[in-house]
Amino acid sequence: MARRAPISGWALVRSGWEQASIYLPIILMGFMALGTYWLARSTPTASSPEAMRAVHHDPDYFMRGFSVKSFDAAGRLKSEVFGVEARHYPDTDTLEIDHPRIRAYNERGELTVATALRAVSNADASEVQLIGEAVVTREPMKGSAAQDSPRLEFRGEFLHVFVKAEKVKSHKPVVLKRGADEFTAESLDFDNVDRVLDLRGRVHGMLAARPSK
Repeated sequence: MARRAPISGWALVRSGWEQASIYLPIILMGFMALGTYWLARSTPTASSPEAMRAVHHDPDYFMRGFSVKSFDAAGRLKSEVFGVEARHYPDTDTLEIDHPRIRAYNERGELTVATALRAVSNADASEVQLIGEAVVTREPMKGSAAQDSPRLEFRGEFLHVFVKAEKVKSHKPVVLKRGADEFTAESLDFDNVDRVLDLRGRVHGMLAARPSK
C-alpha cells in the first residue's frame, strides 16, 4: 500500500490561503454593503420647506415701542413705521406688528397713513395687511391742474395695502370717504396711480351737495 508524502506546514498555509481567497471578494462586498447601510441610516435627511415652516414658525426677534424709517437715494423720507410690538418670522420673512401706524410718501409727495389693531408686512414693507379696525388715509395735496385732490379714507376690518403700487384692496366690507362723499361696498379695489376705484357687491353712496359757482 502506497504511503502519502507528508504535507509541510507551508503547503497547508498556502492551501488555506487559496481557499480563503475564493471567498474574500464576497466577504468584502458584505462589509461594503453593511457600511453603506450604516451610512444611509446615519445621514440626516433634508426637510422640505413645507415641513420646516410647519415646525419652525417661531419669531427670531422682537421689537417693542419701536420706530423704523426708510429713505430714498436723495435722503427724503419714504416711510416710517411705528408699533407697540413687532415679531419677525424667519420662515416666511414677515413682520407682525401690534397697533401699527404707518406713514408713506409716494413719488409725488402724497402722504398715506395706515393704522390697525394688527399688521402683517412682507420683508421690504411693500405689502401690508391691516387687520382689525383698519384705516388708510391719503391726505389731500394740490394737483397739477390747480385743483385740490380730496382726502381719501378707507375703513374696514381688513385692508391690503400695496405701498409701491399705490393700491388698496379688500375682500371684506369697506367704507370709503372721498372728501365729503361716502360709499360702502362688500369689496374694494383701488388704484391710486390710474385713479381707478372698483367697488363690488351691494354698493351704497352718498354724494354731498356741491356749492354753486
